[in-house]
Amino acid sequence: MKMSFHNPVLFKELKLRFRSPKSFVGIFFYLAAMCVFVFGFIFTTMSLTGVSYFRPTESMLLFAFLAFIQLGLVLFITPGLTAGAISSEREKQTLPILLTTSQSSFQIILGKLLSSVAFLMLLTVAALPVYSLVFLFGGISPMDFVRIFFFLFVTLLAIGSIGILFSTLIRRTIVSMIATYGMMLFLSVVTGFLLIIVLQVTRLNFTGVGPLPTSIVGHVLASINPAVLFATILSPAMGESIAEMTQVKFPVWIGYLIFYLSITVISLWLAVKKLRVNMKRFK
Repeated sequence: MKMSFHNPVLFKELKLRFRSPKSFVGIFFYLAAMCVFVFGFIFTTMSLTGVSYFRPTESMLLFAFLAFIQLGLVLFITPGLTAGAISSEREKQTLPILLTTSQSSFQIILGKLLSSVAFLMLLTVAALPVYSLVFLFGGISPMDFVRIFFFLFVTLLAIGSIGILFSTLIRRTIVSMIATYGMMLFLSVVTGFLLIIVLQVTRLNFTGVGPLPTSIVGHVLASINPAVLFATILSPAMGESIAEMTQVKFPVWIGYLIFYLSITVISLWLAVKKLRVNMKRFK
């Protein structure tokens, strides 16, 4: 419990990050852009349909757009915040000083991770009033809202842990950032492209007699792709369609949780093990 609630590295990083007015200016412009998008979407939809009210079905579409905007925010900003957490300390030659303190490797890694993702969590929480506008028009259940934010948090932790791992293993921040963005693109873009290819090959090999052949590879690719998961949450019919095409009844969201929580644990464990690897040579 002491590690979780008394972490000087975490407190120091949070003070440094939020002491600058740039963080709050960034939050202001982010919320302003979200509000412009929401009100622009509402007025554009009302003008195109020729009615003076906003329909619940259109509210669901607006909620989907907001969810994917925040997913893109998590995927593309998290690597930039975490990929230099340890390597920047090494480049500034302050890492040896940090390692000689009484803080354990786990406290250092956890403090760096949580401080790096705290800004994104603040952006996510700050956007809650914008999401409340969607609830005014109906069509969205509170459970949809909770699921979206829960899986955003899981994705944020996983991508952040990968960034911390590469930042620990690689000495240069630029190279670490490139590796983290490459992993993010693989998980979010390449897996989706491979999923389309696998499903197309499965359909081409289908003789037309009986059910479609089982495609475990296709189901795994669907389970680790964030965009596919969000699509299944926002539209349960999408999940049924994937189960029908792959002939695997295992829920996509369970596979997503298992994969990304495993990635988080393994990345943090490796980062902790490799943080003091050079110091052990002199013992």
